[in-house]
Amino acid sequence: MIDECLVVEFSVTGDDCPLAEATRETKTTIDARPPQLRRDDYALLRFSAGERATGLAEALDSDDRIRYLHVSTTDSRTNFRCLSKHPCVVHALTDEGFMAESLQYREGVERYTGAVVGHDVLQGVLEAAAETVGVSLERVSPLRGEDDEAVAQRWDLTPAQEAALRTALGRGYFSVPRGATASEVAAELDISKSAFLERLRRGQAALFGQVFG
Repeated sequence: MIDECLVVEFSVTGDDCPLAEATRETKTTIDARPPQLRRDDYALLRFSAGERATGLAEALDSDDRIRYLHVSTTDSRTNFRCLSKHPCVVHALTDEGFMAESLQYREGVERYTGAVVGHDVLQGVLEAAAETVGVSLERVSPLRGEDDEAVAQRWDLTPAQEAALRTALGRGYFSVPRGATASEVAAELDISKSAFLERLRRGQAALFGQVFG
């Protein structure tokens, strides 16, 4: 049994996949779940974008590689489901043992966060990354207990609420004094200030309810 698990984060530039191209064209940000690959090589995609995702649905719908695009709106987010014939870069890393947990596409730049089990697996993933255009390792660290809960998605949060909490924490919104205002965090998320504050309150309520019962 291997005792060590590592949290890793990759960035990808120059990819010509439909999601990267659509966010580059529309200047938007997409938060995606790991794609599911079918036997016929179509990938099942599920992702969401902020309320200012103007033109994103049209850009994806006009892409010949996208099939059966479905769009819905909830909690100030636009949610998408579709099939994609284009191979995903993350599949090359997954084949070597990368367990993707979250993917973000921001104006054509991709960021993958996930885990690998042991340094030997990490070496294989890095070798695959080296052979894939535009992939670079941004972060690697031992998996701690709190990371394991995040990776396993133990907390009952919507993707939008989790993104709001993570971004607020990363930008120093909870610091004293604050490192960023609500408007600045909202701009990072590409949503309005009111939508950010609503997600923050809902996310905090969900977390506090689970922690304190």
